[in-house]
Amino acid sequence: MNGSRNKQSAAVGKGQTDADSGLETNHRDKKTGAGMLRKLKSRRSHTEKWPVVTEDQLRTLGRDISPEHVLGLRDVTKDYLCRLEDNIYNIDFTRFKIRDLETGTVLFEIAKPPNSGHLEKEEESGDVDASAGRFVRYQFTPAFLKLRTVGATVEFTVGDRPINSFRMIERHYFQGRLLKNFDFDFGFCIPNSRNTCEHIYEFPQLPDGLIRQMVEHPYETRSDSFYFVDNKLIMHNKADYGYNGGL
Repeated sequence: MNGSRNKQSAAVGKGQTDADSGLETNHRDKKTGAGMLRKLKSRRSHTEKWPVVTEDQLRTLGRDISPEHVLGLRDVTKDYLCRLEDNIYNIDFTRFKIRDLETGTVLFEIAKPPNSGHLEKEEESGDVDASAGRFVRYQFTPAFLKLRTVGATVEFTVGDRPINSFRMIERHYFQGRLLKNFDFDFGFCIPNSRNTCEHIYEFPQLPDGLIRQMVEHPYETRSDSFYFVDNKLIMHNKADYGYNGGL
């Protein structure tokens, strides 16, 4: 999260204003290989109502960081807020795909090979941190910033514990400015299961000036992805994005 195909590149959850769009949906589409594909929209989370907190303040909470805490962040974190061993449910992401929902075009895809400890790229546009598996660098074309609706399909496996409430909060920033907050509920996951869902990202039109700045300053757009089970932080992944591909 080394490939053979050369598709037009795009990234997850970029460049929106700080107002969530859409409610979670639970309808499903048929999908081969991993049962039913769940499609999820971000819940409405008005992040401005949450008290502002800093990364240092959250560190004092130890393992008691909740969704409400990270919703108060106003800048990307400098380091991870939990440890790899905090993933006591053995959640393992095995495939990730991004597509333009208006055209159906697959823009990016990575998958974990069998018996491998990390995701392997199927594109030239992602660079995975092999040491921790928690950081991805993307390079995409400026055209992505004009997209309206993007689907990010994730496949993951679960260990031998049931998961009653699995939630992801994904926050995107450009030069320290919060662009967008996405908030998805995966729902219940049975033990030893393989699950597939598609997160629907709905993007408003970005100002031309902001698009120009994001293209001219690659990798200054960054994101934190926080994963919670029963309102406890168990995973934290990071990414940064360049939109100057093909220039």
